[in-house]
Amino acid sequence: MTKQTILPAEWYPQSAIQLTWPHEETDWAPILDEVIPCFVAIAKEVIKHELLLIVCPDEQQVRAQLGEVDDTRIRFREMETNDTWARDHGGISIFEEGKPMLYDFVFNGWGMKFPANLDNLITRRLCQMHTFAEEVVPVNMQPFVLEGGSIESDGKGTLMTTVECLASVNRNEYLDQEALEHYLKGVFGLERILWIESGYLAGDDTDSHVDTLARFCDEQTIAYVRCTDEEDEHYAELQQMEQQIRSFKQADGSPYRLIALPMADKVEWEGERLPATYANFLILNGAVLLPFYDSPKDELARAALQEAFPDREVVGINCLPLIKQHGSLHCVTMQYPEGFIL
Repeated sequence: MTKQTILPAEWYPQSAIQLTWPHEETDWAPILDEVIPCFVAIAKEVIKHELLLIVCPDEQQVRAQLGEVDDTRIRFREMETNDTWARDHGGISIFEEGKPMLYDFVFNGWGMKFPANLDNLITRRLCQMHTFAEEVVPVNMQPFVLEGGSIESDGKGTLMTTVECLASVNRNEYLDQEALEHYLKGVFGLERILWIESGYLAGDDTDSHVDTLARFCDEQTIAYVRCTDEEDEHYAELQQMEQQIRSFKQADGSPYRLIALPMADKVEWEGERLPATYANFLILNGAVLLPFYDSPKDELARAALQEAFPDREVVGINCLPLIKQHGSLHCVTMQYPEGFIL
């Protein structure tokens, strides 16, 4: 029987990827010259495979930064923004009895840590600007707070998430884990939720988003960050996470195929450790974009991920500039399934 509500997996055929562009009014202002080339590199890879939706205050400025590109593959939407983390302020796509719908959850700056008044309105404004196909129905999900980086779907009724983030007191403080599970199962048509209880990255502002720690690569495969250095501050937590992920079972009771990604080399900036992670990859139509950190481990991570995605090209993008604001490649992107953007 076909599920009434489906939260498609990231590998479901896509129509477009959203980028919310950095500018002088964001926290990127002091290092725009570093981060703009990173966004340009992501943009150029995306348009090789699908449409790109760019949200920005000034289209002409972004066009100049992009240089010579196939702009028939780009849709620009001008609006004011606080920041650039499209994964977390972007709309979440579902299918309800086959009909495309776009959930617009509250984005409150990862538990009110940062201003988000403008970013919380982006999805609504995109809908008002006729960005999506006529068939796409926008759904206001207030007052529930949810970021796309906090959930992983296999597209078949299983969700993977972390207790640390979903149960955060500054998100949905009156809901305990049982109530959260009931709500998520209802709105996403889920049969079960895999709750990760351990694991974090130093410098992470998201309260342990799952997309920094563990990811579905297909219905049978989970890629996760493994730490083998006993001197690393993450060792104990990530060892516990690994043991729990090893205990996870597929819906039919069989174990998952597990792909261990290396713990990224320590990266520091202004005396602070940054949350570098190879789990923050983006699945595209026919490709996977993988964050690189100018480390020998980059190629180890690429080889591991190529094993998980044998039929897709794995492309490395230098994301050292991105992690200076405590996020990486997956964090700045949001995918929309086939049929959502024409």
